[in-house]
Amino acid sequence: MHAVVSVYRSRELLWNLTLRELRTKYRRSFLGWAWSMLNPLAMVAIYGYVFGVLFNAQAPVGDPSGLKGFAYYLLCGLLPWNFFALVNNLGLGSISGNAGLVRRVAFPREVLVFSNVLHACVQFAIEMALFGVILLIAGSPFLPWLPVVVLTSVLLAVFGSGFALALSVLSVYFRDMSYLWAIVLQVWFFATPIVYPPELLEAQAPDWVQSILKFNPMNGFVETYRRCLYDAAAPGWKTMLGLVLISFVSLTIGWAIFNRMSRRLPEEV
Repeated sequence: MHAVVSVYRSRELLWNLTLRELRTKYRRSFLGWAWSMLNPLAMVAIYGYVFGVLFNAQAPVGDPSGLKGFAYYLLCGLLPWNFFALVNNLGLGSISGNAGLVRRVAFPREVLVFSNVLHACVQFAIEMALFGVILLIAGSPFLPWLPVVVLTSVLLAVFGSGFALALSVLSVYFRDMSYLWAIVLQVWFFATPIVYPPELLEAQAPDWVQSILKFNPMNGFVETYRRCLYDAAAPGWKTMLGLVLISFVSLTIGWAIFNRMSRRLPEEV
């Protein structure tokens, strides 16, 4: 609680650091913040062609929305995953990238991590707003479940913040962490039913693999987004309760690792 209070007292610093990250994100680029929309659209085009055309992947029909389209189905899982990966990657460099500030100024170092999380939240909000407009045009009546989508996004940010806090200090002590985590994210991505329906994994994977993958927390997030946006229906209350639990467990563990390892950051960074 002391760490939480310290971050709250430094909320003005947190706000200024977040604005700094937002202003420098696409500085001197021709398209600016339009890249926040073009990047996910390019990924959808690539994955949609590879899996939807070459491999002839079929998306299930939304129940009860009646929506059908592999690109819509893919985006419901790909955008949240990209947000989670962005929070992780920004968290990795949040301390080492501000080495001069960490050495010279006394302040809660968590603020550096949370400013990057808020920066990622702004980009995710832009992407989801664009996707919401596309779904409305396509005929998905998801608006009654928009509050659930917002809540799920907040929980995903909390879940990712736990990883970002831990990775930010681990990368200072272990310089290979960025390379290792890139591999972990690749494996984790394909272990999550994003580019394929969950039924395919149940039919093809051995029982012991399915037993391990049941504990993948990103399954619950992807399932909830697809249930609300693609199916336009309510997610299961057990799934939502599980997301709340795993999100705050992640934040608690990540913050504990950060507090334990951050005492020598000015000497190590």
